Amino acid sequence: MSSFYLLKTKRFAPLFVVQFLGAFNDNIFKNTLAILVTFHAASWTSLPLGILAPLIGAIFILPFFIFSGLAGALADKYDKAALARLVKLLEFGLMSIATLGFYMHWFSLLLVVVFGMGLHSTLFGPIKYAIIPQHMGENELVMANALVESGTFGAILLGTLGGGLIAASAYGGIIAGIMGMSIALIGYVCSRYIPTAPSLNAQMSLSYNIFSQTAQTLKLAYANKTVFLSIIAISWFWLYGALLLSQFPAFVKIVLVGDETTVTLLLSLFTIGIGVGSFLCEKLSHHTIRPSLIILGVFGMGFFGIDFALTSSSFVPVEALFSSSTFWHILIDLTLIALFGGLFSVPLYAIMQSQSDPAFRSRIIAANNILNALFMVLGAVLTMVLLDASWRIPEVFLSAAIGTGIIATWIAWVIYKRID
Repeated sequence: MSSFYLLKTKRFAPLFVVQFLGAFNDNIFKNTLAILVTFHAASWTSLPLGILAPLIGAIFILPFFIFSGLAGALADKYDKAALARLVKLLEFGLMSIATLGFYMHWFSLLLVVVFGMGLHSTLFGPIKYAIIPQHMGENELVMANALVESGTFGAILLGTLGGGLIAASAYGGIIAGIMGMSIALIGYVCSRYIPTAPSLNAQMSLSYNIFSQTAQTLKLAYANKTVFLSIIAISWFWLYGALLLSQFPAFVKIVLVGDETTVTLLLSLFTIGIGVGSFLCEKLSHHTIRPSLIILGVFGMGFFGIDFALTSSSFVPVEALFSSSTFWHILIDLTLIALFGGLFSVPLYAIMQSQSDPAFRSRIIAANNILNALFMVLGAVLTMVLLDASWRIPEVFLSAAIGTGIIATWIAWVIYKRID
């Protein structure tokens, strides 16, 4: 049976399209805004240029810390398909405000939209990952997660590239806003076709205290050690991936002495690698959850990550990058890091879903979002500390790869022993 047959089913296709369009819209908007304010800062804000991109990223991720617990509780208590439609309406409203902000060059209003889009993603995360096991058979979990994982990274890549093209055009901000409204509207229409996903715990009490909800959400996740370890492993994958992606521009400029096209190439190869790894995982798993693939994935990430860092450290810049065999070595390493990352992460999502109690599965997904965000922030802080201490970028990459080899291998082995 084709790995893509789920894309032809009414129980998966609408959800996939809604997820893809949401991730695409997030990245179109964020990258258009980041490029516009970076290259035309004087007409947008008086803030220092160096903090603009980190500020946008920090504001986007903040809702994951604040509202993930509440988002998970809402998805456990109410019909997830109905909530998905409300989230898409929120997205349309935010893109309408963004269009106004771009037109008026109102940077503070656009930062509000950045926060709102972070909230949109926070709300939708528990919905999409909790619907999958509700609508899919257990033998379809790996396939569904592989499609979602590769689709998400594909949307990130297309959104990043699209944001760059739009920002470079006349009236780029307004175009981005109108496009965002259109994408959100299409997403809402598609969300109408997501089959009903009724609550499995409709009688649960709902507290709007975000602090207690966050604490309870993390406590629920910690109670199941297999699920919690899966979440920690997924979070480490996001830490490592986000660290690499965030340093691509500086890595290309300082180490490879390349240009913007080279940054795009690295980003594209990383995204393609994740997609290939996700589908390879589905093929190798034979429609079952195989923890052994997690071990294989972490071994590949660690091995090729270390080789990538060491090869980069010895790279000697040349005028024609593509004539350098060392450059091709770096590209292959990077692609294989991502490929094995797909092998590593897809079974972990399936384990998290299948091993969670259906009555509070959405809150388990919310706990995953909280810890993913926390690990990415910690990774960013650690990177800044190391770079400030005069570490070279390849040395930062090497430390991250070694950490992945040690920590993620231990976690993967414990999960393997608990399930196999």
